[in-house]
Amino acid sequence: MFNVPVIDISSYVDPHGSAADRARVARELDAACSTVGFVQVVGHGIPAATIDGLIAALDEFYALPLDVKKRYTRPGENRGYSPPKSESLSMSLGVAAANQMNDFYEAFTVGSERGWFAGLDLPETSYARNTWPVAAPGFRTAVEAWFAAARGVSRVLLTACTDALDLPTAYFDDLTDHSIDALKMNNYTLPEGEIELAGELTGMGAHTDFGILTVLWADQVPGLQVLDVDGVWHDVQPADGALLVNLGDAMARWTNDRWRSTVHRVDPPVVDGRIIRRRSAAFFFDGNHDAVIETLPGCASAERPGYPPITVAENIDAKLAGMKTGVAPEFADREAQRVMAAR
Repeated sequence: MFNVPVIDISSYVDPHGSAADRARVARELDAACSTVGFVQVVGHGIPAATIDGLIAALDEFYALPLDVKKRYTRPGENRGYSPPKSESLSMSLGVAAANQMNDFYEAFTVGSERGWFAGLDLPETSYARNTWPVAAPGFRTAVEAWFAAARGVSRVLLTACTDALDLPTAYFDDLTDHSIDALKMNNYTLPEGEIELAGELTGMGAHTDFGILTVLWADQVPGLQVLDVDGVWHDVQPADGALLVNLGDAMARWTNDRWRSTVHRVDPPVVDGRIIRRRSAAFFFDGNHDAVIETLPGCASAERPGYPPITVAENIDAKLAGMKTGVAPEFADREAQRVMAAR
């Protein structure tokens, strides 16, 4: 039976967590990452007020008129506002929709900036400055608080992943000390109410995430679907108080697919023939732009050789080009075949 396990990571959040509890979490994490590629995380320590602030920020910005929101659009960049039907996430795998740019969500993205890392000569393409919507005065403070909280959870999870893979302590530190982190806040834009779905209608196209792992807050409404190893889609909703966490391509390539970067999508959230509103905020922990993704010790064999090396930035840039301009990546054949075979 398909199941996204719930894992309590409080022993890793607590600097004094017991070794026995941490060992149990590492075992549970390894089992989940080897099978489903998704987990539900509780005991993450993020205050309810920080979550409430994020929700209020989303509501404040997305209530603005479309022409106002479009003032914060930055075409071709992974920052600022993306209007509905301006992206196609399935093209990040090279899988074209019938109507190529057909994802019915709007989004606002912020992320790591060059100026955060003094003394490093980092590329603007990977560490662009952020745009903040002055028309939503409460937005920046609340979003920055959530960004910091989700960033903290992602680092806690990486520590647990390091233990689960039986790697030396701090193995990933040099690969993540100037990480490309991004927060993409989504709003599914079809108006609430009764509708008649006709033709291809996609909330967010089938895709894998690009980096190390993703920390997702989402409304407890239908929409998110995960593709299992048999090519069947399954509905997933967060448990009470849980954050959904999934692995990205960097971790799958590092582990030579011992751990899964699971294909997922969002269909229009429909309950009893009615569209209902859905919001989400995905924090992408992607790693340093110049970090080389090559097979970890013990994860390759003569029968199962590792992937060819690629940098984090090369992987992200190719997939963003697919999502935003429709240029299919050259190295996504494996994931594309899984999507095309799904039922």
